[in-house]
Amino acid sequence: DSPVPIFPIYDSEGLRGVLNNTRYPQPGDANPIVKIGFVKADGVNITWGDFDSTIDQYFGIPVWQYDSKTLFLPWANRDQNNLKVYQIDVNTGKTKEVYDEKQKAWISLDETNIITLLNDQTGFIIRSDKDGWMNLYLYDMNGKFKNEITSGLGDVNEILFIDENSKSEKRLLIFTASKENSMRTDLYSVQLDGKNFKRLSFGEYNHEIEVSPGAQFFASTYSNHSDAGGIAIIDRNGKQQKIFGLKNLLLNDYNIPVVKLFTVKSDDGLFDLPVEITFPANFDSTKKYPVMVNIYGGPNAKNITDDYSLYPQTIWWAQEGIVQVTMDHRASGQFGKRGAEYMYRDLGHWEVTDYATVIKYLESKGWVNEKKVCISGFSYGGYVTCLALTKGSGVFTHGIAGGSVVDWSLYDNIYTERYMDKPIDNVEGYKSSSVLTYADKYKGKLLLVHGTSDDNVHVQNTLQLVKALQDKKKDFELMLYPTGKHGWGGNQGKHYSNLSNEFIYKYILEKPIPDGVLK
Repeated sequence: DSPVPIFPIYDSEGLRGVLNNTRYPQPGDANPIVKIGFVKADGVNITWGDFDSTIDQYFGIPVWQYDSKTLFLPWANRDQNNLKVYQIDVNTGKTKEVYDEKQKAWISLDETNIITLLNDQTGFIIRSDKDGWMNLYLYDMNGKFKNEITSGLGDVNEILFIDENSKSEKRLLIFTASKENSMRTDLYSVQLDGKNFKRLSFGEYNHEIEVSPGAQFFASTYSNHSDAGGIAIIDRNGKQQKIFGLKNLLLNDYNIPVVKLFTVKSDDGLFDLPVEITFPANFDSTKKYPVMVNIYGGPNAKNITDDYSLYPQTIWWAQEGIVQVTMDHRASGQFGKRGAEYMYRDLGHWEVTDYATVIKYLESKGWVNEKKVCISGFSYGGYVTCLALTKGSGVFTHGIAGGSVVDWSLYDNIYTERYMDKPIDNVEGYKSSSVLTYADKYKGKLLLVHGTSDDNVHVQNTLQLVKALQDKKKDFELMLYPTGKHGWGGNQGKHYSNLSNEFIYKYILEKPIPDGVLK
């Protein structure tokens, strides 16, 4: 870590406080020096992998071959647009490249299942979005491409089972994917040679899958936004062996908010943006309602899944007369890598653009109070919230932003450079993606919240935005949580919940907070 610049984190506790000097590489900074080694349990004689530790490089999650003599290691360059997989001999440290992939934008090493090894040592499976969607590809142990296992639209999420009793390429692979609908997960089977692709799950539902020992049966907890569904036992052929329905919950006996899922065409006509609305109780389309939007908004981070969810707070806000909106932009993962690449070197723009498109569409229906459109989020969601009330001001009127990045030059380099490249190579992109650039456009009411000891998104971010807004003589609200990191629990967590509720009652509902709401 010695090449990495030091970032000071101040802890206010005690008589004089404590200064924690941490190594934190920001965009463009030097990275830690990394290498990989092998040592036996006796702690004697380390064997180092044959990598040049003087160059910028990232290592992903390694995978042991079943004989424990070989390790497979994902590797990426500093620009994170070249993925390689190395086979390493653990006794000698010698490396052999068995896979090489390049993309024009980025390849994420965050994926935990890039490599799946066959236990008969005949080959391995790569999960990659190089064709625009996450699909599976089969290679032999020397890295020779054999065939596509899956292809086409929709992401493969997880390999659940490979029938290792057969060594034939007709052996069965069972996996989950979003092939039918990007907002749902289904269960599928296919042979390793890519033939006999079959959907095993059923209906227009999202399926959460558990696998039985030996993978003869699968338990699916299924539902969609309007149907609580149940639990189904499915066999390998997709036959439903047993259904445990949830109809006995008698949901119709209660005043459950109406939820609708639909799409809104993006401004440029290229994408059908998913939108989920929870309507107020006794909704009347002739009246005007305030809107609450809760988002995260990061690359490949969907907000919407077409499943059934019922939360007390959602019901509460519906009873209080708030339209609750969840939505996804073009780069959320709903449209695969083709959509996500819009974010490349330009974070923030399409998130705010697509979100504003949805709000304007809803306003055109006549039942939205345009003066009360509140957006809230934490971390990346805090960033988008801050951007919505600056760059997107005029559409969004109120915001609650927690743990926010406000300028990508202040965040860590592996995440930021993946999407933005280094600052020296993308000067305009860093400027246009910074909330600070649009401080003079700020309108409405923004509540900024941050933990002072946050070692992920430093409080430096919020403080720089505070200074920028003060310089522009803008009015906003601020709450700091001393010693709080990237999120906080206990009484500070309750305080944050109360603070958010009070903000909504004061500015969105414009009425006193009811007795018993505060914890």
